[in-house]
Amino acid sequence: MSITLKSDRAAQPLFEGADWEFSTIQRVHDAIEEIAVGEFGLDCYPSQIEVINSEQMLDAYSSIAMPLFYKHWSFGKHFARNEALYRAGMQGLAYEIVINSNPCICYIMEENSMTMQTLVMAHAAFGHNHFFKNNYLFRQWTDANGILDYLSFARDYVAKCEERHGIEAVERVLDAAHALKDHGVNRYAHRTKPNLAEERRRAEEWQAHEEATYNDLWRTVPGAGRDKEERDAAEARLQEIKRELGLPEENLLYLIEKRAPRLEDWQRELVRIVRLVAQYFYPQKQTQMMNEGCATFVHYEIMRRLHEKGLITEGSMLEFLHSHSSVVFQPDFDDPRFSGINPYALGFAMMSDVRRICEEPSAEDQEWFPDIAGRGNGYGVLRHAWANYRDESFVLQHLSPAMIRKFRMFAVSDDSSKPAMRVEAIHDEIGYRKIRSALSRQYDLSRREPDIQIVDVDLTGDRCLVLAHYVHDGVLLEEKSCRSVLRHTALLWGYAVKLLEIEAATDKVLKTYEAGDK
Repeated sequence: MSITLKSDRAAQPLFEGADWEFSTIQRVHDAIEEIAVGEFGLDCYPSQIEVINSEQMLDAYSSIAMPLFYKHWSFGKHFARNEALYRAGMQGLAYEIVINSNPCICYIMEENSMTMQTLVMAHAAFGHNHFFKNNYLFRQWTDANGILDYLSFARDYVAKCEERHGIEAVERVLDAAHALKDHGVNRYAHRTKPNLAEERRRAEEWQAHEEATYNDLWRTVPGAGRDKEERDAAEARLQEIKRELGLPEENLLYLIEKRAPRLEDWQRELVRIVRLVAQYFYPQKQTQMMNEGCATFVHYEIMRRLHEKGLITEGSMLEFLHSHSSVVFQPDFDDPRFSGINPYALGFAMMSDVRRICEEPSAEDQEWFPDIAGRGNGYGVLRHAWANYRDESFVLQHLSPAMIRKFRMFAVSDDSSKPAMRVEAIHDEIGYRKIRSALSRQYDLSRREPDIQIVDVDLTGDRCLVLAHYVHDGVLLEEKSCRSVLRHTALLWGYAVKLLEIEAATDKVLKTYEAGDK
């Protein structure tokens, strides 16, 4: 009796050589989808693959990688710079750009070989796509169903404003709003995320806040000539108005959009557009390492399975490995190419390490990760992590001693008031925990970006807007850029703006900046 074993390898590869056509793209996409969804359990938006040339890729670079966007002079400036560097051979281009939308739009370069098209579809159309759809930050703060309609509205609205009010007037508002966009996001879920699909309808019905609201807010308050009872009543009304303003307020663009006394309706809408687009990108700033790590891990596993099944050739696999190795390369600290920890390298290494801990744990892993070590469902644990963590928390929960040794990490205390640096943590149990905690803090967005809030408005006098920068670890704002941003803030507010740099631990005022006419 003879027994025939069914081979996992296909009778014929999906493609051979570098050339491709659209039917090949479709065939490979379907094979990738079968592995990604059927074997790895990924949950993705429908994919929309679009092939673009190098000039279109440069254009996408310049306009924050969105498929359609309003015009602004800064985008042309970025395009000219990137094009000059690219033509001179001093800068390469991304193999792909992916948009967090439904359907998920994936741009691929027509210059790519078929192997690279396979790689970037696995990376973007399935890796990034799954992360966008499932991570809690994107679910909480972005509207993948409405973003494309909203961008279309924003483009048309800005164009109409330029026709009615002039390009220079529109650019002044956009310049100022762009300067504040990093401080125009809601960091906590105290407001519902915008339904972008409804923004066009809302904008068409936009009306200024009721005159009574603005009259009450900016009416001249009683002076010294009134009696005590009237002054007490006026003071109570003043405190009520400040409560209505919701101070302190971390979202500068939100308060300016709603409360700036001199902005016209169209200017408020421009500020709102910048604010909502900034909010759309906010989760990406907190998940870069996880997002790229997820996509890199997914494309590696998919390419490996395609090769195991005989769907790509040995030559294609070698081409892929060469590109993949370059992407996850981590230069040493003394290498001229070193610019910090490569998010692709750390992300891919941690994803692979989590799978190893689940399936082939060491005794050390059993001690450090008792909940997942030996569990055997590596892809399931990773899907849970991709859905429920951001960079900071993922490092804090999943960075293993093995990864710390692999990347040769240690913690250094660099106190400017002391003559020498001191090594705070080495490779022992206490050191591992200190290193993990220190690296996690580096991914904490609240520590990387200045804590600036609107704390007061002088309603009794010149209506000066008062901002506070709460200083941590002695890091002050850079004076030149601070003064420039304050001028933009004063332009939007319509009155003077003051910023106080305050030591967070002691409430001591360290420095004061002012901008605008009083």
